Amino acid sequence: MECEFPSVNSNQQEIKEIFESVKTIAVLGLSPDSEKDSHKVAHYLQTKGFKIVPVYPKEEKILGETVYRSLAEIPFPVDMVNIFRKPDALTAVADACIARGDIKVFWAQKGIVNNAAAQKAKDAGMKVVQNMCSMVEHKSL
Repeated sequence: MECEFPSVNSNQQEIKEIFESVKTIAVLGLSPDSEKDSHKVAHYLQTKGFKIVPVYPKEEKILGETVYRSLAEIPFPVDMVNIFRKPDALTAVADACIARGDIKVFWAQKGIVNNAAAQKAKDAGMKVVQNMCSMVEHKSL
């Protein structure tokens, strides 16, 4: 897959509003390995008061939180998905977010862009951030 430039993206004011309103963040691809970016970012957000919900194919607990295998398995409301997956997985992620109906923010981490999936999420009423690190953006506020 060739690299895409994000044509669908929130601006700095929207990102500020995201962090002011979001409480629960499902982290898709949250690795148990503390050296991985997904772990570092999730740990940072957790220390800033956000409820982190790991979504990962194995493990029972990551960062002290119960691990779910999919967004559909999470039995409580989720405000935001923070995605550490390959760009071609984002269409399925957008579909899963739409199916849940409670996701307000679709955030694809640094280096992850899929404009078709982002547009789908935006059309469903979600705020969209692509190719940005949630930890870096939160720290800049």
